[in-house]
Amino acid sequence: MPLTFTLDPSVNRELRDGILDLWADVSNAGGAVGFVAPATREEIRPELVRHFVAMAEGRARLLVGHDEDGRVAATAFLTHNTHRLMTHWLWLYTVMVHPRHQGRGYGRDLLAAAEDAARGIDGIEAIRLTCRGGLGLERFYASCGYKEVGRVPGAIRVAPGDERDDVIMLLPLT
Repeated sequence: MPLTFTLDPSVNRELRDGILDLWADVSNAGGAVGFVAPATREEIRPELVRHFVAMAEGRARLLVGHDEDGRVAATAFLTHNTHRLMTHWLWLYTVMVHPRHQGRGYGRDLLAAAEDAARGIDGIEAIRLTCRGGLGLERFYASCGYKEVGRVPGAIRVAPGDERDDVIMLLPLT
C-alpha cells in the first residue's frame, strides 16, 4: 500500500515523536541523515527543533509520508535558500524512509512528492541536496533525475579515519 503524503502538516506531539522515532531508526540502520549509530531521540531532538523553528519562521516546509497504520514512515524538509541571489532554488534535507518500508519504491514516491511540492512554490526552479558518499545514494538520486554537480572529498567524518565525500545533487524543475 502506498504512503500518504502531506505537505505542511500540523505539528503536534504525535508527529514530533513519529519523526524522532523515524530519524533514530533510520540513523541506527545506517542511514546517512546527520547522525551515526547509535543515535538516540535525545541526541536528534535539537536538530528536529531547528527544523521546526525554520518551519515556524517560514524558511522550511515539511513533507511527511504516513503508512497504512498512520505511522510516520518518510520525511523530507524543503528549505528555502536565504541568500538573495539564490532564492530560485531550495534545499531538500532529512530525506528519510523507515527501514521497514525500504525496497518498496517509497523513496522514489517521496522524491516525486517533494518535486511536486517544489513545483508548487512560486519562483522555485531547482531542488538541491547533498548526500554522503560511499553508500550509493548518489546513484539512487541520479535514478530519480538528480544530477551530481559537485563533490567535496572527505568532507564528512563518520568516524576517525572514515571520511566520506559530500556529494551535491541538483534537480532542475524547468
